[in-house]
Amino acid sequence: MALRMEDIFKREFPLTPLVGVGAVVVHDARVLLVRRGTEPLKGHWTLPGGVLEVGEALTAGAVREVREETGLDVEPIELIELLDRIHRENGRVRYHYVIADYLCRVTGGELRAASDAAAVRWVERSEWNSHSVLLLDPVTVRVIEKGWQRAQQLRNERPPNPNPDSSRQ
Repeated sequence: MALRMEDIFKREFPLTPLVGVGAVVVHDARVLLVRRGTEPLKGHWTLPGGVLEVGEALTAGAVREVREETGLDVEPIELIELLDRIHRENGRVRYHYVIADYLCRVTGGELRAASDAAAVRWVERSEWNSHSVLLLDPVTVRVIEKGWQRAQQLRNERPPNPNPDSSRQ
């Protein structure tokens, strides 16, 4: 019996790891989170993202996933982390994703929960670095912090505008 592609690339109990993308979207010193509406981690707050489509570049997948889940348009700036997310159940691998998380900046759109996101919101640093009411996985917290730190570095590296009045013209 031949294996079908849908059997090989199924999300639950896969035969091979799936490639995913995520976005650490930083805006006004806050980070964008979505509450997952589906497994894995249903009900948890996490970064917007999902599975890459065949033929899709990693950064294009991050842009698409953010737009689908949050209504926002973003520009990927740089890769923050590449990681494995492996969830086991009764000795079997229930989910296995290799995820490329990108630092992104907002370029447009209007914030709204869509696709498989049950809710979306901007969070302050104190909310992901504390024992707040947000259900956050420790790996997600690490990636958020890493992206937020890099965004702060990039912001501080920008040279000041030598002619601040020129932006009003």
